[in-house]
Amino acid sequence: MELPYQLGFFALTWGHLILICVGLTFIYLAIAKRREPYELLPIGAGMILANLPLTGLLVEPNSSLGAGQAGLLGILRYYGIFHFTVLPQLIFLGLGAMTDFGPLLADPKGFLLGAAAQIGIFIAFAGALALGFWGIADFGLKEACAIAIIGGADGPTTIYTTAILAPELMGITAVAAYSYMAMVSIIQPPIIRALTTRKERETHMESQLREVSKLERIVFPIMLLLVVGLLVPRAAPLVGMFAVGNLLRESGVVDRLSETAQTSFTNIITIILMLCIGASLPAELVMKKETLMVLGLGLVAFCGGTAGGVLMGKLMSLLSKHPFNPILGAAGVSAVPMAARVANHEGQRANPRNFLLMHAMGPNVAGVIGSAIVAGVFLGMVG
Repeated sequence: MELPYQLGFFALTWGHLILICVGLTFIYLAIAKRREPYELLPIGAGMILANLPLTGLLVEPNSSLGAGQAGLLGILRYYGIFHFTVLPQLIFLGLGAMTDFGPLLADPKGFLLGAAAQIGIFIAFAGALALGFWGIADFGLKEACAIAIIGGADGPTTIYTTAILAPELMGITAVAAYSYMAMVSIIQPPIIRALTTRKERETHMESQLREVSKLERIVFPIMLLLVVGLLVPRAAPLVGMFAVGNLLRESGVVDRLSETAQTSFTNIITIILMLCIGASLPAELVMKKETLMVLGLGLVAFCGGTAGGVLMGKLMSLLSKHPFNPILGAAGVSAVPMAARVANHEGQRANPRNFLLMHAMGPNVAGVIGSAIVAGVFLGMVG
């Protein structure tokens, strides 16, 4: 007897099953291992929803569809990421409200470490261009720019750049960025130990940083907004929202707005954004050889960014008049605050008297600014 509707079981492919299993793995890591649960849990759920056939959840709105024909995830992706990119910009507003620039202002050397860690972006950029040039993968200039941003370990910036330059790579680049953020504690320690001596890692730094005045805290996001907005206009949507969120925090006169930006607002945007990222990974788009290449380039880029930061830290240690621990360079990638915690842990592992967390937060937030600026440069060149 013919059923009055189609069963999803008969439309399942091996690709769907593999991606559903990956989604379940993300959920397991989020719940059982506490690996970035705020990101991996909704991403995993979105991946499962995207790979259930015949649901219509991914159908995007267009003029030929009648009322109620578009799917929920299709609507969220269409308006939130692919056509208007509002979600990654809004998440930067919340991130700014949660960020304390005090450690960076107290020790501006963190800007150098944050800049050095962006070398991973350029390593991935060169690698993607080379694969495209040799005909190994179908990567052009725009695809190379989108893939390269993975090296900054900054999920929202990766999403924003990919949505504009190479939307077909959206799911895999975003998942790669967030996956490597979740694995910071696994990836970074071996690189830190390989590039530094035990004596360097034992270097003790005073845990107390200078007091940063309220005026400095207020002026900094304003200057950041003006300088970046004028020098790199295409970075203004991200850095501008980041600065506005931080100004809400530091002004001291809009506590309700600051608290909302840090909590409920950011939580809502995170849920929607992560679901959209998971939903950007249907099997039809993912089961390609380019997917593995993107993951590989992203890993190389992230490792290169960590190495670049540590090497800059070694140089600063040689030139500094005061004790300087090169481990801090690893915190220059944008994975906030995971990379800073790894730097602190590695410092304490070598010398229990080391408390590097506050020192590491400076280059960590500098890395967020750095990756957004590099993304703006890419968008200005080819966007």
